[in-house]
Amino acid sequence: MRSMLFVPGDSDRKLAKSLDVGADALIIDLEDSVAAAGKAGARITTTQFLRDVRSKPGRPKLFVRVNALDTGLTDADLDAVMVAAPDGILLPKAQGGPDIAQLGTKLGVREAEHNLADGSTVIIPIATETARGVFELGTYAGSSPRLVGMSWGGEDLSADIGAETNRGPDGYMTEPFRVARAFTLFAAAAARIEAIDTISSNFRDLEFLRRECEEARRDGFTCKMAIHPAQVPVINDVFTPSADTIARAKAIVAAFAANPSTGVVAIEGEMLDRPHLTRAERVLRRAGVS
Repeated sequence: MRSMLFVPGDSDRKLAKSLDVGADALIIDLEDSVAAAGKAGARITTTQFLRDVRSKPGRPKLFVRVNALDTGLTDADLDAVMVAAPDGILLPKAQGGPDIAQLGTKLGVREAEHNLADGSTVIIPIATETARGVFELGTYAGSSPRLVGMSWGGEDLSADIGAETNRGPDGYMTEPFRVARAFTLFAAAAARIEAIDTISSNFRDLEFLRRECEEARRDGFTCKMAIHPAQVPVINDVFTPSADTIARAKAIVAAFAANPSTGVVAIEGEMLDRPHLTRAERVLRRAGVS
């Protein structure tokens, strides 16, 4: 995945339009974008949408952001949507590996109830929305085979730590949030899952979004979340490996394949070692190239 677009789970119109945006995945939201009084209705709308589009060819992946485990609303969310077999669940305000294990148990029960393949529903947590969550980032590795990615967030975290803002005058995240971003990247790498960058809230500034995407890709993120359809083409463009990048990755892989007993190869006058091979293989996986 390159792009994941948030769509309110209580809006038939926005859900229908989201299918034509080009996002690799939709995050149908039952949490922050839905008022408390609208939760029950949003579950119905979301479930019907999942049923309607689940079998459509070429559709994006379908995730549901449920309400956090400590709200008492998660079970009702899952009871409603699991009958329609979403591809995955996005867990907000995750507090570490035990939360993933707990959610995995809940999913397993509902998969059995609805004759879904065991383990077919994957999990992506938003792992830095509380200060405690930041300190638990090292606990995700090995928590569940359902865990396929991890994202971070600065909005709820800023409220939790009492920050006046999470971005400086230049638009970039301030230091506490850069730390959370970096540690999410490390935690995802340690768990051998995808690192997914957080949203860019100023959806009108697409040039800034491009710079933020380029920095995220440079640092190791493979995907970015979006809050507006206009952001999706920029995100997809940045996170799609270019032809030159793919060609170089192929050359590196081929050079090591031709010299399996060596730890270093020379390409175009540059000496490359095994970490370069790892990065090249990752590029080819992202590009879907064997």
